[in-house]
Amino acid sequence: MLEPLWGLKENAIFDVWTIEHFLSGVSIGTAVMIHQKKNLGKIFEKVIGKFFHAKKIKWMNIRYEIYILLMLAFVWETIEHYLETGLLGETIKYWFYGVEFWPNRLISDPLMLILGYMVAKKFPTMVWPARILSIVWIIFHVFVFPHSMYLHEFF
Repeated sequence: MLEPLWGLKENAIFDVWTIEHFLSGVSIGTAVMIHQKKNLGKIFEKVIGKFFHAKKIKWMNIRYEIYILLMLAFVWETIEHYLETGLLGETIKYWFYGVEFWPNRLISDPLMLILGYMVAKKFPTMVWPARILSIVWIIFHVFVFPHSMYLHEFF
């Protein structure tokens, strides 16, 4: 019954890597917020501040951060697609363990990245625990487990 919703990445909208996308969203979202504040924050305040209200500028900043996150998410999903199809060889193709279902790739993965960003924006204390969990997740999946869907076989 839940197979289309939760399952292997080849035929489900959410898979075990959904957790990693959320954790990455917390970490990458924080990096985007810091980048935006350092570089474009001053421009938004000085130049655009003359034409728009401060509340409008706040929403413009959030929108910009979400655009950057979505761009990064889709760039990664494009690279991942080519790796899954065997562009860099059969070993990497086996590790990816199949081609991702299109709603997983185009909807749920970027959505989890945005959700992670929103959590990082609301709860900044969650950033470092999320980064540590993300690093541990990557290390185990890349160096310990034989393929990317190995953990899913236990759920």
